[in-house]
Amino acid sequence: MTRGDSDVQGLIERAAEKIASARKAVALTGAGISVDSGIPAFRGTQGLWDKYDPMEYATIDAFVANPVKIWTMLRELGDLIGGAKPNGGHAGLAELESLGKLSSIVTQNVDGLHQAAGSSSVIEFHGNGRRLICLSCKRRYDREQIPMDSFPPMCVCFNVLKPDVVFFGELIPMHALMAAHAEVEECDLMLVVGTSAQVEPAASLPYSAKSRGATIIEINPEPTPLTHNIADIAIHESATNALPAIAAAVRGLLRE
Repeated sequence: MTRGDSDVQGLIERAAEKIASARKAVALTGAGISVDSGIPAFRGTQGLWDKYDPMEYATIDAFVANPVKIWTMLRELGDLIGGAKPNGGHAGLAELESLGKLSSIVTQNVDGLHQAAGSSSVIEFHGNGRRLICLSCKRRYDREQIPMDSFPPMCVCFNVLKPDVVFFGELIPMHALMAAHAEVEECDLMLVVGTSAQVEPAASLPYSAKSRGATIIEINPEPTPLTHNIADIAIHESATNALPAIAAAVRGLLRE
């Protein structure tokens, strides 16, 4: 084992000890946790916004004005999400929940992979791309219910369907905001995974938890503003590598 490996293992063991002894742990996840499932981050090199200008393709005004154009991007995104499978990061969080050591996941992702991995308490800040919604009658559909060969997909009321996700210009669902803040107010540990936490309102959650005395454990391949500002433990590894190891260590501690 190299020195670097030894350092990471030490951080994983410290993180596991904190989680095992926590009264209530909550996770905040972002796009980084799903990269190893084949879903590129929206921002950064080869991100979706590198190909499609978000101000042209991802605002609610753009969708209403020209849904056929926006559905060209949405169909590509839907294909990515539809074919994606949970990775070790998702599985690690699901195991922490099964061990009784993770209360909930607040996610900025719209891929549904936390639920697919077995997590049952998932608060979706930006909705879920596996569902569609009619902006007119508000009817919701599972994506599999609507044949994608019809373009754009239509509601039974003959209006165009939209993915049940939050576009720029739309509000975060109030029930998700309230549930997230309730979890943060009660937690004494927060895992921040695959996100630099720079986009509000999710960005304020780790700081809110920290201000109440919670331990902050960051898991991200690269340092972020959280690393030097509020993280008590920063593990610079992919979630796919780090979270299964943390879950295994927590499992071992709980058996002692």
